[in-house]
Amino acid sequence: MKLSLSRKLFLYFLIVILFSLSTVGIFTYLKSSAAIDKQVERYISTVIENAGAQTDQQLETFERVSNSILSQQSVKRFLDMDPSDSYEYYRFANGIRQDVFQKIFITYPTQIHMIYILGEHGRSIFDQNQSFSSLTVDPTNRYEELKAKTPDNGEIAILNTAMMNGERVVTIARKIRGYTSYAVKGILAIELNESQLATLWNNVDLGENGFFFILDSEGSIVYAPAAGTRSELAKTDLGKRIATGENTRFIEKMNGKNMLIVSHKSTYSGWSLAVSMPLDELREPISGIRSTTVTVGLVTLAIALFLAFRFGNSIVRPIRTLKNGMRETEKGNWISIESKQRDDEIGGLIHSYNLMVSRLSHMIERVYDTELSSQKTKLQLQEIELERHKAEFQALQLQINPHFLYNTLETINCYAIVQDSDEISEMVEAMAFMLRYSIQTNLEEVTLANELNHVRNYMIIQKHRIGHDFEIEVASPPSLLLSGMVRLTLQPIVENIFQHAFADGFEAKHFIRIDTCLEEGELLVIVEDNGVGMTEEKLARLRRRLDRNRLVEVETASGGRRSGIGLVNVHRRIQMVYGDAFGLRIDSSLGEGTRIVLRMPHEVRSLTKPELAVVLKQELA
Repeated sequence: MKLSLSRKLFLYFLIVILFSLSTVGIFTYLKSSAAIDKQVERYISTVIENAGAQTDQQLETFERVSNSILSQQSVKRFLDMDPSDSYEYYRFANGIRQDVFQKIFITYPTQIHMIYILGEHGRSIFDQNQSFSSLTVDPTNRYEELKAKTPDNGEIAILNTAMMNGERVVTIARKIRGYTSYAVKGILAIELNESQLATLWNNVDLGENGFFFILDSEGSIVYAPAAGTRSELAKTDLGKRIATGENTRFIEKMNGKNMLIVSHKSTYSGWSLAVSMPLDELREPISGIRSTTVTVGLVTLAIALFLAFRFGNSIVRPIRTLKNGMRETEKGNWISIESKQRDDEIGGLIHSYNLMVSRLSHMIERVYDTELSSQKTKLQLQEIELERHKAEFQALQLQINPHFLYNTLETINCYAIVQDSDEISEMVEAMAFMLRYSIQTNLEEVTLANELNHVRNYMIIQKHRIGHDFEIEVASPPSLLLSGMVRLTLQPIVENIFQHAFADGFEAKHFIRIDTCLEEGELLVIVEDNGVGMTEEKLARLRRRLDRNRLVEVETASGGRRSGIGLVNVHRRIQMVYGDAFGLRIDSSLGEGTRIVLRMPHEVRSLTKPELAVVLKQELA
């Protein structure tokens, strides 16, 4: 019996779930592993607490030894003696060494390294298990150190410093009072061999790379098994972190290994006893179980992936076939799908798709023919519109004022005949720049700096035509000189001012000002003059011509001058490049002058090297 798609889905999901449940064993193992880790930590904590208890017991023994020394009257009388009496000092020193110190050395021959009494009066008594001369030691610094570190109430202080530098000892020190006074008169110190105390700590089995170390209340190292371990601990702030806590446990990276640190602070000595053991050694007993669990998990995963792959293929293969057929349909190839006969839902879907393709192919052919005919008509209209725009562009380039060019050439000729001067060279150079700039047909890809330079060349020629200088005031921020513009828009406006605003001649009061600014993301180029201006009727007529948004033919007014053609065509050229929302805005009053604003979107364009040189020349000027 053939299975439906829903039954196949149920069967494969059941198999995947059964194999997924088998992976629960992995999480069970992880919890068991964590429980074993905690058990190991408890064992280490117990070991370290026992070692700490033995250490405290040993230190308490030597505290009792110090009590026995303090009970001797000879010790207290020594502290009250006259320090200048050398005989009395000699008698006390020999008596205390023989009757007190030597008995203690006999009782503890290996544990004690040195015993000494430091008097406040400057006299001291030293003794140790081997010959020692008090004359070779200056106890002043040691006395001040112990005085600062021992409590005034007579309790002991346990230190890891020694009288002789380089000695590895543990010092038990306490303050001593005199025989006749309750005031502190000196300090008793017993230095214990660290090696003897280490026997208490080295009996703990910490594995191959584990070690035991002790820190004092300030985090300094009291004991470490080797010099390398001491230096490694000193490089880190591990000591301070352990000393500031109570019973702590954390993981620290040392010598490239993750170490488990377990510490315990002694209430008696204030020391922190710590054990450091590599995590990999702690978890070595369960590594075999971990490997087995990982292997079983991987096998389970592989089986589950295999079944999932088979299940996915049974679904995805026919869907992929449908997808490929749809891709061919997108390309316009209406091809039916050929596949094995299926009785499930996907088989019915493929059959419905083939039926849809056969019906739609006929409809698409009819729609395609209709659309093709429509596109041909649109293409023809676009070609006509493109030709119209090309014609308008060419007409714009041909509308450069030939009268101006002819008068300029005639003026150059007159200069050449009448006088031999540099004016001819200046005018020819300016004329060459203007012609080269004017004959380019691309309306875009020019900047405000290019247009200002074109106006400058025009003014060079105009200066020689009118016979005196006429300066145009340009107030443009340097940051706007690279703003994009339409070619041949600024110079025709200036020329229009000379033809109409100053038609009756130039006077000293006349001026032309070019200003630029940004307003709501638009570049505004403002050209102002104080010429004759326009009447309201003439201004209204000019504005209507601008509103028509059309290029106009040449119209000649009285005197052979063009009547507003330059302004209208500049307005239309800006609209051709940037859209109908931009162009010219004109305000004028009769007898007061005219204000023309060129509105364009603000965009910055890069300059070529010659164009950049022109901008720099204008800035220096």
